[in-house]
Amino acid sequence: MRINFILSSLFACMILFSCDPDRVFDEYRSIPAEWNKDSLITFNVTPPDSINAYNVFVNLRNTIDYKYSNLFLIVITKFPHGKVITDTLEYRMADQNGKFLGSGFTDLKENKFWYKEKVVFEESGEYKFSIQHAMRENNEVDGIIDLQGITDVGLRIEKSQN
Repeated sequence: MRINFILSSLFACMILFSCDPDRVFDEYRSIPAEWNKDSLITFNVTPPDSINAYNVFVNLRNTIDYKYSNLFLIVITKFPHGKVITDTLEYRMADQNGKFLGSGFTDLKENKFWYKEKVVFEESGEYKFSIQHAMRENNEVDGIIDLQGITDVGLRIEKSQN
């Protein structure tokens, strides 16, 4: 009985994920108990073409152990021919009352954050996206070494609608 439930659930998940016509790339990397500030989460992406526009998102899953209302990230994009772009991003993780944003009914919240809009991957080949956290306490020079409460970091690329 339990095996049938598990197989049915897996099949339902496969159908849901396969019915996403805009998805080009969607992967997550699990974070151990803490995300070290020097730990890069890297995704290697080979875009399907060099003509169409795409939207790029950073996806995050967090638990109630995340104790901040925002999150600073550094995203490094390495192009196939060697060019590198580094962006520092800030995302809101909670509202003014401390309630976590994102979707999910349990203590695990899933967030989909805009990174780049209408990107055309003009160079053919593999792009490398590396993500690391850049969190620090207020009025502290040194950053937080090990960040707690982030369980997964993902990258998603979708076809742009316009």
